[in-house]
Amino acid sequence: MTMALVISGVMAWWFGNDTSKLQYLINFETGSNTILGWVVMFAPLGLVFVMAGMVNKMSSTLLLATFLVFSTVMGISLSYIFLIYSTASIANVFFISAAVFGVMAVAGYTTKTDLTKLGSILMIGLIGIIIASVVNMFLKSDTMGYIVSIIGVLIFTGLTAYDVQKLKRMGEQVAAGTETAQKMALMGALTLYLDFINLFLMLLRLFGGRRD
Repeated sequence: MTMALVISGVMAWWFGNDTSKLQYLINFETGSNTILGWVVMFAPLGLVFVMAGMVNKMSSTLLLATFLVFSTVMGISLSYIFLIYSTASIANVFFISAAVFGVMAVAGYTTKTDLTKLGSILMIGLIGIIIASVVNMFLKSDTMGYIVSIIGVLIFTGLTAYDVQKLKRMGEQVAAGTETAQKMALMGALTLYLDFINLFLMLLRLFGGRRD
């Protein structure tokens, strides 16, 4: 997960701070995405579905390679945030997100409370904010976007603890060093990566300082 975040961060910064690269993703004259821009935007979602749907058919090596491609493309898609928010605010929110994520990960790993029921509630909430986000793409309501971001922070904060506990329990039932264990570790890394990125983006919408 850490390796994937580093790759994504480097790619986001590299593209986000170089107009010559961003022009491959955005037509600055019209303000719309290029064909490559649309591909980069939707490719990460497709790769997640590929990894989740074909995990049993893919070798751990191929799964790792797909994960690395995913983190690279995801990083390029995140480069858009450098057009909206200042670099300083992005860095500040990143460290805040890392702190929140770390605390909840430790809590999820060490708590003896069963978080299964909480996980079910959070997944329902996740579906709710996805629907609300899609609806708000058409409504373009700042208030609704603000509310979705607040709820999103709560949901992904809770999901971090839930997913860490779930992965800990799954790890206890699988022999270390096996192909199954390696695949489980990679899918677990993907899950936690998505928790972190979504938490970061929700916090950025709430506290990120806009470019002048």
